[in-house]
Amino acid sequence: MKALRTLAVLVVALSAAGAAHAHKSWLLPSATVLTQDQWITVDAAVSNDLFYFNHVPVKLDNLQVTAPDGAAAQPENPFTGKFRSSFDLHLDKSGTYKIAIVNDGVFASYELNGEKKRWRGKVENISKEIPADAKNVEVTQSAGRIETFATAGAPNDTALKATGKGLEMTPVTHPNDLFAGEAAKFRFTLDGKPAADLAVEIVPGGSRWRNAQNEIALKTDKNGEISVTWPAAGMYWLETTLQDDKATVPNAKSRRASYVATFEVLAP
Repeated sequence: MKALRTLAVLVVALSAAGAAHAHKSWLLPSATVLTQDQWITVDAAVSNDLFYFNHVPVKLDNLQVTAPDGAAAQPENPFTGKFRSSFDLHLDKSGTYKIAIVNDGVFASYELNGEKKRWRGKVENISKEIPADAKNVEVTQSAGRIETFATAGAPNDTALKATGKGLEMTPVTHPNDLFAGEAAKFRFTLDGKPAADLAVEIVPGGSRWRNAQNEIALKTDKNGEISVTWPAAGMYWLETTLQDDKATVPNAKSRRASYVATFEVLAP
């Protein structure tokens, strides 16, 4: 029995080491489909397992909530702890809310006095943070969105419209009208144009209690669209990333863009 326990500990340790290279950022709402005038709580974290708090919180500095009429909604009771952030949201208007963490910054590497340095932050702070005598400075633009959706009463699509900036997802199938065994379609755009041949990964929640990720690997068509038939009810995580040379930040040679979303799939 002692040998078995030792083996189990070793397996867990090895699994954790492998998972360390697969940190996932996400937003997790307490509910996604509600009657009118309800409250939800949303958790935000980066973790090795979906949707389990075991790494670091997602900061709420760049939180944006779009109400069903397109106006900005104000989250309440924001909190950031050791492993997660959370906030409450009053769905006091009928329709669909888009909840998003929108990040837009830069990553830079450089050499100073023979030492390699790295820095991450906002583009307007580059001149303050990177010394003027730094050498071999390389700047990469980094833009990403982490999203989820909730609907109170009848759904609508006002909040779901793309901004035309960066990598975005526009639902063809409403994100709060997803059912196990049914196909759903999503459209991805890059700066407002269809993002073709984009690799998209979808993973069901509860990965902590599985031996496999059970990921669904898809690729967008020429219209930037994918279709997925949900294998079971539950919470799902979607991610896609790309890198190109279309940076819009001065002195940046490349751009990294990412998009993450959490969906609830209901039982039929």
